[in-house]
Amino acid sequence: MSTKILPESEVRPKLSHGDGDHERFSHYADKNKITESMVTGTPIRALCGKVWVPSRDPKKYPVCPECKEIYGGLPKGESGGDG
Repeated sequence: MSTKILPESEVRPKLSHGDGDHERFSHYADKNKITESMVTGTPIRALCGKVWVPSRDPKKYPVCPECKEIYGGLPKGESGGDG
């Protein structure tokens, strides 16, 4: 009997802007969750899948291209916020 080791599969799609670049962008998420996260320190998930605790001014960074694309495809009234 032999054992075969399968390669790890990535649950989240690989980002076109490379690993670690999430920190260089501001991300879209539910506005209420962003506020709550900033107060409680509980991590939230951006539209692109990044999990983080918002702690900086999002206006100082370009918008994550993946979040922007997803946000653009949402029906009106289902918007997130930026973080």
